[in-house]
Amino acid sequence: MSEITQGKTTVSPEVLTTISRLAALEVFGVSRLAPVAGGVNRLFRRGTGDGVRIEAKDNILSMEMYLVLKQDVNIREVSRNVQHNVARAVQEMVGMEVGEINIHIEDIDYEEDEA
Repeated sequence: MSEITQGKTTVSPEVLTTISRLAALEVFGVSRLAPVAGGVNRLFRRGTGDGVRIEAKDNILSMEMYLVLKQDVNIREVSRNVQHNVARAVQEMVGMEVGEINIHIEDIDYEEDEA
């Protein structure tokens, strides 16, 4: 069996966006992600439907997350849970440090009673 030499791992911005989006959606109270404000995510040329904007500087990530919450939830608690869950997921899966995660609550989903 031959010995494997050290190599390099590159993580695409799409992977970081997907991890962040899925980790946010796991949090109770999050209904969905909203389009990124202004319709731009120029840094990574991503679409506006992701609800996540990520910037990396000196291997430290800064994120902007745009959320739509479910009705009757504590906005502060949900926001903190999203920050914690996203940071943990990125650190565990990719090993990158997360400097800040700014949460933007764009709307509340109110379900209509069909009765």
